[in-house]
Amino acid sequence: MLTIATDIEVLARFGRALADPIRCRVLLALREAPAYPADLADKLQISRTRLSNHLACLRDCGLVVTVPDGRRTRYELADERLGHALDDLRTAMVAVAADRTCVDADEKGCC
Repeated sequence: MLTIATDIEVLARFGRALADPIRCRVLLALREAPAYPADLADKLQISRTRLSNHLACLRDCGLVVTVPDGRRTRYELADERLGHALDDLRTAMVAVAADRTCVDADEKGCC
């Protein structure tokens, strides 16, 4: 059984990972299939150094893992359920955005 503190910590790590658009793109790419850093950098059109920093953050957050593959290292989601969670979160956010109930949303930038 998780404690409230643990729940908050887990959600905060997930939020930290999703707080950057590049990390979101990395997670979505890894949701499709495991990948090598060089291939990910090419696919996302970012430098390998920049990608390396984001992969380190995602590893620290516990969302991705490295898998040795000969002399190379492949990255993948730490658990396949993370891919489902990303899909569910994206679907929920699209639904919420479509149902904006705050009349001041456009003016205030909320909701």
